[in-house]
Amino acid sequence: MKKVVLIVIFLVVLFTSFTYWSLSSTDKTFDTCEIVGLSDVDNIDFKKYDSVLVAASTLYEANRIKNVMQGEQYRKAWSTPVKVPILYLNDNVHILEEGGGKQTHSLKLQKDDGSLMTLRSVSKDPSPLVPKIAHTLGIENIVVDGISAQHPYAALVVSELSKKGNILNTMPELVFLPKQEQLSDYNDKYGNRLFLLEYETEGNAAWLGLKNVDSLIDTDDLQELKVKNTNKVSLNVNALVRARLFDLLIGDWDRHAKQWGWAIENNGDSIIAVPLPCDRDNAFFNLEGVLPTLISNNAFLPEVQSFESEIDFLPGLISPFDVYFMRDIPLSVFEQEAKQLQLLLTDEAIESSFRVWTNEIFELDGKELIAKIKTRRNDLEDYAILFHQELIKSEELTEELKGSEDVEMTKAQMACFNCGNK
Repeated sequence: MKKVVLIVIFLVVLFTSFTYWSLSSTDKTFDTCEIVGLSDVDNIDFKKYDSVLVAASTLYEANRIKNVMQGEQYRKAWSTPVKVPILYLNDNVHILEEGGGKQTHSLKLQKDDGSLMTLRSVSKDPSPLVPKIAHTLGIENIVVDGISAQHPYAALVVSELSKKGNILNTMPELVFLPKQEQLSDYNDKYGNRLFLLEYETEGNAAWLGLKNVDSLIDTDDLQELKVKNTNKVSLNVNALVRARLFDLLIGDWDRHAKQWGWAIENNGDSIIAVPLPCDRDNAFFNLEGVLPTLISNNAFLPEVQSFESEIDFLPGLISPFDVYFMRDIPLSVFEQEAKQLQLLLTDEAIESSFRVWTNEIFELDGKELIAKIKTRRNDLEDYAILFHQELIKSEELTEELKGSEDVEMTKAQMACFNCGNK
């Protein structure tokens, strides 16, 4: 018995030692991109260049111990330089305000035609999410390093796949934003950084090019519209189901209510809301290593799932958003949209979507991700049925959706989108 206790103590000490060793590689909680081949960046006239060679972040570089304890993830993609076009804001674009994301630094822009766009930082700052206990124990790097499980350029591929699947998307473009006069007081925080420039999920909808659609609204605004026009407002349920099945294909597990916009289609006496997904930070999420695996247990964080050829735990991917909007949609719609996605996302369609990546990034991750998407696509009908089964088993909501706390609704209206019609 004494030997067993000693062995257990030894293993605990060994595990603790390796843990802190892996966490000690850096004490930084945030870092921006690294420009290759150019020194004294603040004094460079970027107007002389049309592009720069940039590594998204070298913060996640790791030794063998860290790769074992915290996972290899997408570290190489973050630190591999890519050629990126330079963006100067012209007089037709105006900065409105900073965004309020917890990890992403963002600037909301407005074009002269009324369209809203956002510059979303590729590098993330998770320091606001680090709990005090993590600082006390000196393990905050677990949270910081978790960003390496996100692929820095996933959104670009997801946009291409969305187009081929006839799913609306925010059309992100990768850009390098130099310090410039137009940034004014935002230069220190946003100048000389890597961003995704994409359309917003609110405001003018002209950029979508959809008939009878002139505006975009957030989920809470859609709920208010529904409350005021109960029998007049409905969803494009086929588009919503297709979008959620698409999320399963790309492994995007973080799809709460604030990550959806709605294109409002006016047809005489009826208003139809068409879903517009946004924020693809967690597509192709790749969680590896001893520590992340222990933390992301299905019992504690069932929604946090690594992107594999098969879905590990589908019940964990059912969110309050799904229950609210989709619980009453018949199985036939799920089956129909699964089959349609399988027809649209052919092998060639999937493979060509990854051509938006540079050769360097594709060689690192492209082939493996393509193989996983194809396998998930082949099984999509089965996943659609399971998804519907889980929805049927779920109970109606008793709390507001995330971001909808200020919407005045009855208990029935809070329970589901169509409950107020009953």
